[in-house]
Amino acid sequence: MSETKQWAVAAERPALIGVVGAGVMGAGIAQVAAQAGHAVLLLDLREGAAASAIAQTARALDALVAKGRMEAVECAAVLARIQPAQSMAELKDAALVIEVIVEKLEPKQTLLRELDALLGEGAIIASNTSSISVTALANGMQNPGRLVGMHFFNPVPLMKLVEVVWGAETEASVAEVIEALARRWGKTPVHAKSTPGFIVNRIARPFYAEALALLQEQAATPALIDRALRAAGFRMGPCELMDLIGHDTNFLVTQSVFEANFGDKRYMPSLVQKALVDGGRLGRKVGKGFYIGLPEAAGPVEAPKQALAAIGVVGRGPLVDTLAACLDLKGLTYTRGESADWNGLSVGDVHVHLSSGVTAAQLAAEWRHPQLAVMDWPLAPGRVDALALSVAPQLDDAGLAAIEDVWRALGWQPLRMRDVPGLAVARTVAMLVNEGCDAVWQGVCDERAADLACKLGVNYPAGPFEWLPLIGAPALVATLDGLFAAYRSERYRVSPLLQQRRWSEPGHKPA
Repeated sequence: MSETKQWAVAAERPALIGVVGAGVMGAGIAQVAAQAGHAVLLLDLREGAAASAIAQTARALDALVAKGRMEAVECAAVLARIQPAQSMAELKDAALVIEVIVEKLEPKQTLLRELDALLGEGAIIASNTSSISVTALANGMQNPGRLVGMHFFNPVPLMKLVEVVWGAETEASVAEVIEALARRWGKTPVHAKSTPGFIVNRIARPFYAEALALLQEQAATPALIDRALRAAGFRMGPCELMDLIGHDTNFLVTQSVFEANFGDKRYMPSLVQKALVDGGRLGRKVGKGFYIGLPEAAGPVEAPKQALAAIGVVGRGPLVDTLAACLDLKGLTYTRGESADWNGLSVGDVHVHLSSGVTAAQLAAEWRHPQLAVMDWPLAPGRVDALALSVAPQLDDAGLAAIEDVWRALGWQPLRMRDVPGLAVARTVAMLVNEGCDAVWQGVCDERAADLACKLGVNYPAGPFEWLPLIGAPALVATLDGLFAAYRSERYRVSPLLQQRRWSEPGHKPA
């Protein structure tokens, strides 16, 4: 019998599946397995937890039946296939056991060693860890080759992504079986090397980190940052998303990735978030985090207050083309200056530079043009309803009013931020692309997996390698270099892969 066939029973129905941990994630995994036709044993050492999780699943499925999205017969059959287990020994005949317990190394290692000693030789063990090394988890197991990461995303029944994570000892055939199983369960698997954070929790860190850094600098309110990122196509802003995830959970994952990377500044936890955790402001689950309850819906954009000043689109590159497309969508008249040395808009005699990681104050001094502002990146021309800007200290009220009226004519709510490098969207997306490039450069995943992980795992509007041509490697590198120059922090170092993309772009000239 070949090695692949030895493990194949785990991917077949009605192979018995064990799930250890009856929290939200564990219950969701049990539901998905049962819906795929497997018998499932759900184990939790907390008394009554498994039965309670099954009852909650029953309520969720009953709601689907009431909406006509599931037949009552199917609902009953799914629930009949999920049974609570009273002890670990009941899992001994399982073809696959997935652990979904607390995200800490030692408890997981203890459990995995127990399962290794209990289960049959052909059974697979999977960990739903979101950030802990699968290689470390396998340490101490007698059969480490059968351990694989199978990282689902919440809510499990709805989210399509599964990260299949290979540890140093994981047998290739085990990972192949788990990939096939994920597809049978209606999921999209992506392969990831066992490095801290894997794909999603590594690439996604800047989405939270840049917002937290802006808050620490008092650059904007949580509501303004969220509005800016939603206008760039994100379904939720970073602050409201952290409230939804739970600040204790988000902080724990950040800490784990930071420590596992030996204190790499790119993953440094935030004092702002630590203060929320210390103060018990954990987010929606306790009714308060950045917001008390839910954030308020954005109001309508006002009409321009006066006749628009003359508008010019200045510079070249994908972002400048996107800016022109925004003006075209609204039927606004403008001139085009292709050969200018900066990128952005001219509004009367005011220069509005597309953010390059440099503040408006610095640009005004360098260009000797006091009537100057910096604008964020309008990445979603058909969806932008708000855009951040910052202004040089010398910009007069008339100049600011002229910019804000152009924003309103474009259907954008002007979001005035403190004059910090990178504003909101530019610094966040540049860092997301950079992190994606580094993950590929270091062999964590390939470009396709990075894009799929970001879109299916955290619902981003695009993946890093889809954003790259829409923004252009030169603009991304310039923004990261600008941030590095401002903060002198290794956090903003440019990935070697992104540097290569910049050098290989047509028209690149050495500095």
